[in-house]
Amino acid sequence: MPTVIKQLGFITEEEYLVSELNSEVKHEYVDGQVIAMAGASPDHGRISGNIFGEFRTHLKNTSCEPFISDMKVKTSSEQFRYPDVLVVCDKGFINNGYVTQSPIIIVEVLSRSTRKIDEKDKLIEYINIPTLKEYVLIEQDYADITVYRESDDWRTTHYFLGENIYFESIEFTLSVEEIYHRVENEDVVKFLESKED
Repeated sequence: MPTVIKQLGFITEEEYLVSELNSEVKHEYVDGQVIAMAGASPDHGRISGNIFGEFRTHLKNTSCEPFISDMKVKTSSEQFRYPDVLVVCDKGFINNGYVTQSPIIIVEVLSRSTRKIDEKDKLIEYINIPTLKEYVLIEQDYADITVYRESDDWRTTHYFLGENIYFESIEFTLSVEEIYHRVENEDVVKFLESKED
């Protein structure tokens, strides 16, 4: 998720949902507090777009559907988050379709400012969502992808360039290289140079 830029004070869940419908800036809702979110880096956008695009193509004729950054997730701890990418396999949306409580995959692209939240706070919230099967954390400054799987008791598995990731919940294999397509970090540059040699 993009950088937290401002905490706006305490409001009720109902007030948050109404205000978010007309807001030009996205906000997460945490413990009654509204937190405005800033924009993302180009590489952040590339990674999110790459994985969303691959999920979308794979899921095109299925009951599952991917969303990118604009779909809110209501967690079991009554927070509202905006994951970078998520997959939903039912039509259990609330708040006029702007919120889901039943993602099966959640993807967050890490940045320095959000790392602690994504790796600790959101991890706890997300893995307690009954429908969630996989939580994916993707580094943008170097090539490292962490996948937490319910089937593995939420232990971490790391993936690097040259490897493939199997997403169990949607039966889909995707290369790390494809996820980092057009990303401009040192690991990707060196990997592509080594392929040319």
